[in-house]
Amino acid sequence: MGQILVYMTFPDQKTATRIGRALLEKRLVACVNILPQVQSMYWWEDEIQHETEVIVLAKTAQTLFEPLKTCVLGLHPYEVPCIVALALGHGHEPFLQWVDKQTRDRLEKCPQNELTGLKKRS
Repeated sequence: MGQILVYMTFPDQKTATRIGRALLEKRLVACVNILPQVQSMYWWEDEIQHETEVIVLAKTAQTLFEPLKTCVLGLHPYEVPCIVALALGHGHEPFLQWVDKQTRDRLEKCPQNELTGLKKRS
C-alpha cells in the first residue's frame, strides 16, 4: 500500500483540530501534525491577501485520499480549501508500516458513501 502526506490549510487552530480529530476518528489518517500561526500570502478575487493560517500535515494510505478529501470538504469553511497530497516514495520503513497498519482495510470498514452526510460546522 502506498503512503501519502496530505498538506492542508485552515483559518484557525480550532478548525484544524476539529477536522484533524474527525479524520482520526474515521481512521482516514494514521497521524496529523498541526503547525499553528503561519503567514500565508495568496491571490483572491484579484487582490493579494495576507492572512494567518494553520497547516495540517496528515499521513495516510494513498487509497484513502478521496474519502479524506470528501470528509475535509464537508467540514472546511473555505470556499476553495488547500488539500494536496504528496507520495511518500522513501521513508523510515517501520514508520511507513505503522501508517499502513493504522489505515489498513479502512475502505472496507467505511464505504465512501458513509461520508456524504457530513455538514460544515462553524
